[in-house]
Amino acid sequence: MTPIQMTLGTNPLFFGIDSLYLLLIVPALVFSLIAQAGVKRTFAKYSQVNARSGHTGQSAARRILSQYGLTAMRVERTPGHLTDHFDPKAQVLRLSDATCDSPSIAAIGVAAHEAGHAVQHHEGYLANKIRSALVPVAQIGSSFGPYLAFFGLMLSFSLLVDIGIILFCGAVLFYLVTLPVEFDASRRAIRVLEDQGMLTDDELGGARKVLRAAAMTYVASAVMAFLSLLRLILLARGRRDRRF
Repeated sequence: MTPIQMTLGTNPLFFGIDSLYLLLIVPALVFSLIAQAGVKRTFAKYSQVNARSGHTGQSAARRILSQYGLTAMRVERTPGHLTDHFDPKAQVLRLSDATCDSPSIAAIGVAAHEAGHAVQHHEGYLANKIRSALVPVAQIGSSFGPYLAFFGLMLSFSLLVDIGIILFCGAVLFYLVTLPVEFDASRRAIRVLEDQGMLTDDELGGARKVLRAAAMTYVASAVMAFLSLLRLILLARGRRDRRF
C-alpha cells in the first residue's frame, strides 16, 4: 500500500467546516501535500543521477533478495510512477516503470527499500506481522468508522458514535504501526546497499534523501489519521457536554 493510497484526505472525515477542522485537519492536509510534493521532487532529482555501479533497480533488488536466500522470488514490472511494492500474498516484488530498469540512485534506493519489505516478511519482522494483521481492521475502520461516527453525531446516538470511533481507532493503529515498518525497510536498504558496494558513500546520501522523503508521506498519513480521530473524539465530547 502506497502512502498516497493511505492518505485520508479522500475519506469522509470532513463533516463541515468548524474550528476543529481548521485547527486540526487543514494543517494535516497541508503537511500531506508538502510531503507528497517533496517525495516527487526528490525522486525526480536523483532519477537524473546514475549510480557508478551500473546496477538498475531490478538488478539491485535481485541481488538483495539473493543475499537473503530469496532466489525464487519474482521481480516484476508494474505500471505507474512510484507504484513500487512488495506483495506478500503473491510473493512478488513489483517495481514501477520509473524504477525497474533505471540505473539511477533514486531507482536503486526505492528498489532496495521494497526488497527490504520482502526480507522483513521472510524473517518474520514483528512490526510487519502486526501491520499485516491490521490490514482488514484498517480497511473496515477507515471505510465505516467515520460514517458511523458522523451519523451518530447527527442523530445524537452516542452508541453509534462510540462504535465508529472504536472502528476508526483500528485504522489509526495501522497507520502508526506502518511507521516502524517503513523506517526499518529503509534502514535495511541503506545498510545492504553500502555493504554490497552498490552505491558509493556520496550516492548513499542521495538514496537516503529519497527514502527520507518517502518516509515523510507515511508520517503525514499517520498524522492525518491521528488528528482526524482526535477531531471525532472532541466532536463527540462536545456533543455530550451540550446535552448535560
